[in-house]
Amino acid sequence: MKHYFSCFLFLTFLVFTISLNSQNIKSPSQFLGYDLGTQFSRHHQVVDYFKQVSNQLPNQVKLETYGQTYERRPLMVAYVSSEENLQNLETIRQNNLKNIGVNDGAPIKTDIAIVWLSYNVHGNEASSSEAAMKTLYQLLTEKQDWLQNTVVIIDPCLNPDGRDRYVNWYNKTASTPYDINQQASEHNEPWPSGRPNHYLFDLNRDWAWATQIETASRLKIYNKWMPHIHVDFHEQGINEPYYFAPAAEPFHEIITNWQRDFQTQIGKNHATYFDKAGWLYFTKERFDLLYPSYGDTYPTYMGAIGMTYEQAGHGRAGLGIINDEGDVLTLIDRIDHHTTAGLSTVEIASKHAKKLNTEFQKFFDNSNLTYKSYVLQGHPDKIESLKNLLDKHEVSYGIAQGGKVSGYHYNTSSLGQINTTSKDLVVSTNQPKGKMVKVLFEPNTKLSDSMTYDITAWSLPYAYGLNAVASKNLVQSIPGKQVKVNNTLSKTATGYIAKWNHLKDAEFLADLLKQNIKVRFTEKPFKTVGETFNSGSLIMVRGDNEKATDFDNAILKTANKHNRKLTAAPTGFSTNGPDFGSPEIKIVNKQKIAMLSGKGTSSLHYGALWHFFERQLHYPVTSINTENFAGLNLSKFDVLIIPSGRYSRILNEKGLAKLKSWVAKGGKVIAIGNALNAFADKNGFNLKKKETDKVNEDNSKLIPYADRERDAIKNLISGAIFKTKVDNTHPMAFGYDTNYPSLKVSSNSYKLMGDKHFNVAYLGKNPNKISGFAGSNALKKLDNTLVFGEERIGKGSMIYMVDDVMFRSFWENGKLFLVNAIFFVNNNAVEL
Repeated sequence: MKHYFSCFLFLTFLVFTISLNSQNIKSPSQFLGYDLGTQFSRHHQVVDYFKQVSNQLPNQVKLETYGQTYERRPLMVAYVSSEENLQNLETIRQNNLKNIGVNDGAPIKTDIAIVWLSYNVHGNEASSSEAAMKTLYQLLTEKQDWLQNTVVIIDPCLNPDGRDRYVNWYNKTASTPYDINQQASEHNEPWPSGRPNHYLFDLNRDWAWATQIETASRLKIYNKWMPHIHVDFHEQGINEPYYFAPAAEPFHEIITNWQRDFQTQIGKNHATYFDKAGWLYFTKERFDLLYPSYGDTYPTYMGAIGMTYEQAGHGRAGLGIINDEGDVLTLIDRIDHHTTAGLSTVEIASKHAKKLNTEFQKFFDNSNLTYKSYVLQGHPDKIESLKNLLDKHEVSYGIAQGGKVSGYHYNTSSLGQINTTSKDLVVSTNQPKGKMVKVLFEPNTKLSDSMTYDITAWSLPYAYGLNAVASKNLVQSIPGKQVKVNNTLSKTATGYIAKWNHLKDAEFLADLLKQNIKVRFTEKPFKTVGETFNSGSLIMVRGDNEKATDFDNAILKTANKHNRKLTAAPTGFSTNGPDFGSPEIKIVNKQKIAMLSGKGTSSLHYGALWHFFERQLHYPVTSINTENFAGLNLSKFDVLIIPSGRYSRILNEKGLAKLKSWVAKGGKVIAIGNALNAFADKNGFNLKKKETDKVNEDNSKLIPYADRERDAIKNLISGAIFKTKVDNTHPMAFGYDTNYPSLKVSSNSYKLMGDKHFNVAYLGKNPNKISGFAGSNALKKLDNTLVFGEERIGKGSMIYMVDDVMFRSFWENGKLFLVNAIFFVNNNAVEL
């Protein structure tokens, strides 16, 4: 009895001590020096608050920095739980991974729920980082009981660069007191807004592709934990109150009944709090669970209950705004709503911790998946690029052992077979992340509803330009590793040759040009030293580089750096095809590139190009603000890239005349996506829009009000993949086959070009849609339409890219088209 009484006193003392310590934590308002919600906190203040709480309660809050942004702001998470759980944090993590088979061994116990709360992935949806501070405080001061069987992981800001861009703008713009009028300047952000990260990427669409440093860093720690629940906190328009789970259709077919049902349970739990407070909300609308690169879908395909919570506000709301119903929405309101939803999530996780673990384990049983293995063939560089992506997600793969494999053939969209070799990649679903493998590799996504929030096709074999077969049988494979090229010098060689197949070849070229090494490319195939070199192959001739310091070593060092194989040519006399001095073998100019940015330009499309030049191609580009276009001296540049956007303001009659005059003298314009509208059907340009069906237009006027939205999807293409025909004798298509799977994200269509112009890639009669949704009316407009083309104007060229090869930077197979357009197409011999 004495022993029992002593234990009771000790536990009482322990609870009292924890309670006392937690009560001594400064609230966000006390720490910041202003009431939370009356100002926007900068990112460093949010970080400092989390550090302060961790310092005061180190036994319950542990901080971990997992990376930094491009602008050097820290990325961090906080682990929040009971003292006992925090002491056993590594054991809890290991138990979770063992429970699902990621780590070997049996878990000791599985009764702790792991909840991950992610805030502020869109920088100008800024109430969420404020709510992260309040949620941390309330968990530790009011909700300690829930932490007994729950580990809460809080990422207070996924996008610090975007957040500070918004907060700094707002803090210096807003009135005092704040102005609730919607037309006030503080409710209208300038380009590019605080939504994206440094390179203007939408980080909420980057989870699967991991092109950005924030995402790639986060995935390393996410895969270490594999949480049971993941919530992504957002904001939406000022007139929509609050959205939470359950999500809308379509749900991807691998989502389990448990995941669906528990989303509903969570939503009902939120509803009890929102109803009590008199707060409006909606569920089951708009936000579906299909596209795999969101903060709700990616975790879902990793077994979690992945959810998006959307609070009214966004960048327009500021500290307070009057909405269309006449109600004033304040930042204080927005923080309260997000905090309530976050705490409610932790509560229901705590109530169902053991069930969450049980059902989480069941998700990783992949025995019922139709396809057991995906076998991929193609250029080794394309294989390596795909392996790099799989490594980021810690998805296992191997190398084929030879033999025939039958199944769904991606190239023919039908049953077929391939003969495998030791160079082929095998990715199988008999691994814990097998369902994610299915999602990323599936040839055609099953849609329960064609009204979706995002693109409907993304299959990696098409995105990486690989031939593939999906087999219903498990294909055996063995571990493989990248083969390193080991080039050697040849002081007697006339020059060196490198083949042209992949972006890695383009990076090699860019590096050489920056070193002022002269490079040639061939417009026709040739054969020398017993080997055939296709169009686009690079030639570094000794005679062109007499002024280069240590030519051979410079070439060798650069080739080895980029893992490029060099062939030493003892003579410029080819066995077949053009000799090195032929007019068919041309100098690659060190192009001076300009690119439009600013108002009118799509920030996301511009950002993808900006990132491409700085972080992938590593070649200089000069960004020109559209506000300065009228005074721009185009003669200082060889190439002008116009990202997708709306340019009628600057490309008016006068602007078009200026541009056309520059092109006629030898300039090159590369217009992408919606930028083509600036030239279509304009005098002096050959680009023509495809006419719409007038009969269908008249019929659409008779559609009932309730059916208008659904009927409108007939005119849309929701990110579908089409097989295009390619003229690979044209310099823009060097390195490609005669077919190219193109991701089409818009229904814009343009006629094929005639006269002296070139249809480089195009859709013929009855276009072949490989994967994804395309409305019936949109499909009709695609017959015999342009995908990529070149129009010659005087000495220069207009290059039209209807489909954006830089879309979210994940369509790897398309990027060489852009490089070809810059360096190979109509390459003038002299500077302008």
